[in-house]
Amino acid sequence: MLFLDKLFPARYQLLIGFSKWFLLFSFILRVIFIVWQWGEISHAPLELIQTFFIGLFFDLGVLSFIWLFSSIYLLLLPKKWIGSRFDKIAVYTFFALTIIVLVFTFFAEITFWDEFKSRFNFVAVDYLIYTFEVVQNINQSYPLVFLIPSMLLISFGVFLFFFKNGYFKSVFEDKIALKFRVIPLALVFLITLSYVFFIKNSTAEWSENRFTNEISKAGIYSFFAELRNNQLDFPTFYSTISDDEAFTLVRLNFSNSNTNFLVNSKSIKREIRDSIHSNQHPNVIFILMESMSAEFMREFGNEKSITPFLDVLAQNSLFFTNLYATGNRTVRGMEAVTLSMPPTPGSSVVKRPDNKNLFTISNVFRGKGYQCNFFYGGDGYFDNMNVFYGGNGFDIYDRGRGSILSDVIKTTRHTVADNEVNFENAWGICDEDIFIKTIQVADEYYSKGKPFFNFVMTTSNHRPYTYPDKKIIIPSGTGRNGAVQYADFAVKQLFEESKNKPWFKNTIFILVADHCASSAGKDEIDVKNYHIPAFILGPAIPNQKVDKLCSQIDLFPTLFGLLNWDYTSNFYGKNVLEPRYEERAFMGTYLKLAMMDKKHEVLILSNQKKEQMYQWNDVDNSLKNLPMNIDLKKHTIANYQTADYLFTNGLLK
Repeated sequence: MLFLDKLFPARYQLLIGFSKWFLLFSFILRVIFIVWQWGEISHAPLELIQTFFIGLFFDLGVLSFIWLFSSIYLLLLPKKWIGSRFDKIAVYTFFALTIIVLVFTFFAEITFWDEFKSRFNFVAVDYLIYTFEVVQNINQSYPLVFLIPSMLLISFGVFLFFFKNGYFKSVFEDKIALKFRVIPLALVFLITLSYVFFIKNSTAEWSENRFTNEISKAGIYSFFAELRNNQLDFPTFYSTISDDEAFTLVRLNFSNSNTNFLVNSKSIKREIRDSIHSNQHPNVIFILMESMSAEFMREFGNEKSITPFLDVLAQNSLFFTNLYATGNRTVRGMEAVTLSMPPTPGSSVVKRPDNKNLFTISNVFRGKGYQCNFFYGGDGYFDNMNVFYGGNGFDIYDRGRGSILSDVIKTTRHTVADNEVNFENAWGICDEDIFIKTIQVADEYYSKGKPFFNFVMTTSNHRPYTYPDKKIIIPSGTGRNGAVQYADFAVKQLFEESKNKPWFKNTIFILVADHCASSAGKDEIDVKNYHIPAFILGPAIPNQKVDKLCSQIDLFPTLFGLLNWDYTSNFYGKNVLEPRYEERAFMGTYLKLAMMDKKHEVLILSNQKKEQMYQWNDVDNSLKNLPMNIDLKKHTIANYQTADYLFTNGLLK
């Protein structure tokens, strides 16, 4: 900083003082995160020092952008205008707004870490888009009546400090010549360009401990990095094999006596023929449960009795004990069950452009004469749900407005009316209300003699964890356990109401979580936090526990196998009950892509064309380094590479 004081004239002293303040607050925030995760990170002095130095490096990157815009202003302002009313208004306003935004950001990083144990990532980018839901959620989850005044008070205090200590005086009195403003701008410009083109956010991922890597990052830098990397080109960022070899490996894994490939080149499209050739057409109600981790159930060791009904279902259904989510967001779960494919890097297909008219489970159901309906308790605009499901064969039932989704997507959109709502929070109506709507629509299509497939996305098990009063013992809004217990209660009510309906005896119910309540851990893929429960129950469905390792993507292919259906498949999922089924599970984050085999060997692909091999210990949820398994590496790359290839080239249409 002494060097900067000499290099830059008095006109720049406010910027230098601001930089000291920003670095101090960033340092304090980093200390907070270290203390927060003290039990999860390394305490080695050298690693802690490295964390702070890498953090400082990225904090300077954030400052370089602020300096760039400020230096441009200082360069362009004529000398005679320095200290003028215009100059004072511009400097005071820009400085005050910058301080307010940064103080807000520091607070936001703490609340974001509380929920995701991460610096700002792609979730934060999404949240910026869906302002209404997010603002409502924050308002219902945190004491804004205290937080907002606190942020404004801190901002005012910082502004007052700089004002009282003469920083603004030097800015307005230094009539610096134009030639002395060019050098600072040129220097800052070069530094900023270096960060833009050469410094990736992943540079901060130097440790095997995920928490250490996240603490090393700068939240603002991470946010804009994710904003740039909304979709990643697989061949550019990940290790690949030839497309021919990749498709050969994947197709070989699908080869079976009942499978006939329809295309001989780069495709997995195939006909699946069942030896029984069944004509069963039961109704199907599918519940994608928000954040229902396996660890909430007594079946997996939880003693809090927060899922009593699901615990009963586990003994009276086809219950999957070893099934894993593909991702850590709702849209990943939707992608997995609807498209039956592994997660591709970047955003979920649900949120990508050109995601209409894909081959989904609705193609199979509609091919059998089913009416397909999608139910969501909030506005399906959120996370692009309505566009995706409306563009792929589903009628929409949500809390939005209007009967037609758009001129492009020709599907019917039904609004859940105000008089049908008993309870609503930031994310939508409570699970009981959306289940009642589901039953009403089931009645409607039963009366028409048409089989129905109702896809329901729940919302109640989500912060702010509020639900109707006096339904369960745990009071509303007191935390996750209450939300889980209410979600369980609502499912029980769905079954109680459905039992009285004439269509119940010919209806299959499927329940699975979209993802776990938390996916954050010290390892780059926290395997335990992808473990979710899944149930299939109904006519001719055996009561059986399936202990085979499997994935969300296998759920509907298993159902189709249970129904003995012949159908066309463009799916990566397989019937888990087939004798030739090979156990594996796909898991991913925004950037990391993993596959685990039945020996719990985990191969992780990163976006730096790197791979890492681990042994997962399911007792302590740890990953231990292993020598590379070349066969698992090739099969992992093949699955993700071909899935990306098929979507990118329009071959999932």
